[in-house]
Amino acid sequence: MPRIDQLRDWLDKTLSGAAYELTPASADASFRRYFRIAFSNDSSPPLAGGRPTLIVMDAPPEHEDCAPWLAIDRLFAAAKVHVPEVLAENLERGFLLMSDLGGTTYLNELQAPSCTEVGAKHLYADAIGALLAIQAASRPGALPEYSDELLRRELMLFPDWYIARHKGVKLDADDEAMLMATFDQIIAVNLAEPKVFVHRDYHSRNLMYLAEGGNPGIIDFQDAVYGPLTYDLASLFKDAYIEWDEEFTLDLLARYWEMAKKLGLPVRADFAEFHRDYEWMGVQRHIKVLGIFARLCYRDGKEGYLASVPLLMRYLRKVCRRYREFGPLLKLLDKLDPVPVEHGLTF
Repeated sequence: MPRIDQLRDWLDKTLSGAAYELTPASADASFRRYFRIAFSNDSSPPLAGGRPTLIVMDAPPEHEDCAPWLAIDRLFAAAKVHVPEVLAENLERGFLLMSDLGGTTYLNELQAPSCTEVGAKHLYADAIGALLAIQAASRPGALPEYSDELLRRELMLFPDWYIARHKGVKLDADDEAMLMATFDQIIAVNLAEPKVFVHRDYHSRNLMYLAEGGNPGIIDFQDAVYGPLTYDLASLFKDAYIEWDEEFTLDLLARYWEMAKKLGLPVRADFAEFHRDYEWMGVQRHIKVLGIFARLCYRDGKEGYLASVPLLMRYLRKVCRRYREFGPLLKLLDKLDPVPVEHGLTF
């Protein structure tokens, strides 16, 4: 039976035969697909609790495991942040039925002509508040550790997929040794950070704008780990999909730092040290994401992700120029992409 027919069969039984329309809602960088269920003629079943629409996740078991998503959804819900409410599940077949957080992402709202600097700051303040709530609920043992092995495996996507596959470059022995030594330095700084729950993709495409309030709705958290405190901040403020003036993001970062101290979170007492952690964490993330986006293009046929490469390179170069340790990496970046485009979005 085709996958879509399996999904409809499960929904027909789960929704007690209620009439509905099924339309694509979104897809992400994995094999998961999401469909929106709209009920017809006031036929919303009791399970929906009066909601006019629901979302169903289709995660083929041979490619995806729903269990981590479900466990983290419950963990974050306990932290009182706005994640989808799961209404029905079939882990064996890879189906989850959940509440609908709408179709407007933070990215959509931030790019809307009506969005002002004040409006953007309010949205980011809400995102900071939710992140603080998640971090305040942190405890060791609840999520996998963001280990040396995992950080290194992510970084290796850069030479394997971005350099070798996307750029078609074979590194010489000196450049390869330099890159591995730089990775060692990055990982050492990352692992020395205080540890909290880390969403791992806390950015404008995974935060939903809720017009009725309760922002943000949080999705795509199935890869969450226990790791460096600044990781989600680097995802949020050095977003691969939207660029802000650095003065704007530094103000938000300082706000986060002040609030985190008041809440007793394990942030560095000195803002300069905290900011260095954030910068180095951003380097790790951008190197990783360059590799991931190249892999998505060449392995999975998702070429659109490469549109973010120039922005990622601008982020990476900016930090490399500030820290002597990244001088050799900057030279390699200049060899790989010799004509950087320097511009940014400001209000």
